[in-house]
Amino acid sequence: MISKRIIPCLDVKDGRVVKGVNFSGLNDVNSPVALGQYYSDNGADELVFYDITASSENRALFTDILREVARTIFIPLTVGGGINALSDFERVLSCGADKVSVNSGAIKNPNLIYEAAKRYGSQCVVLSADVKRVNGKFTVFSKGGRENTGMDAIEWIVRGVENGAGEIVLNSIDTDGVKGGFDIPMLSSVCERVNVPVIASGGAGNIQHFVELFEALPKVDAGLAASIFHFGEVKISDLKHELKKKNIPVRI
Repeated sequence: MISKRIIPCLDVKDGRVVKGVNFSGLNDVNSPVALGQYYSDNGADELVFYDITASSENRALFTDILREVARTIFIPLTVGGGINALSDFERVLSCGADKVSVNSGAIKNPNLIYEAAKRYGSQCVVLSADVKRVNGKFTVFSKGGRENTGMDAIEWIVRGVENGAGEIVLNSIDTDGVKGGFDIPMLSSVCERVNVPVIASGGAGNIQHFVELFEALPKVDAGLAASIFHFGEVKISDLKHELKKKNIPVRI
């Protein structure tokens, strides 16, 4: 059985890692370079780096900090924020990213996923979807969760995979930062429809939440979290040992 991945997420604004609740109320946490190195040295399987205001501010992703992070870590790095064209893929890959996460840019230009997968391979293209319930329907939001697109999230994700996305990050706005557990119903709806790796994001508050995630949804490939790792509430080594005790495969 393939090992489940544990992935810390660095939400970066103005060169600093920040964290909020339900995608708002951002608080300063730490330097992305220092945190990235810490996670690389302490058991993280991968690292995600989001420049969270690049799309809403209509600018390119900061590359100087990204280069520094990539230089100091020895685990795969996924980068997103302000990815609107193939040139943006080229730029972040040249800075040391292993995979590129696209969100608002793909909503504006759905062909971007197809074009990027054709040039760089599906394994390089990650579709990140920020999803919230609106009138009982899973709905896609863009620009860091600020803008309701009105699109059905499940159909959007299925379309992204058909166009060549090799991995899905499902960010539940409803559970983000609340620490009440991952959004199992939302994740289940996606896992039923796609056959590429799905990364669960939003809601982790303790070790048991990861256990519940992987036991309830064996098809989920990874759990992503931010604040519980950033603030030392959960150590990745402790989390992995507990998962192993529950017979959930992880890399120790």
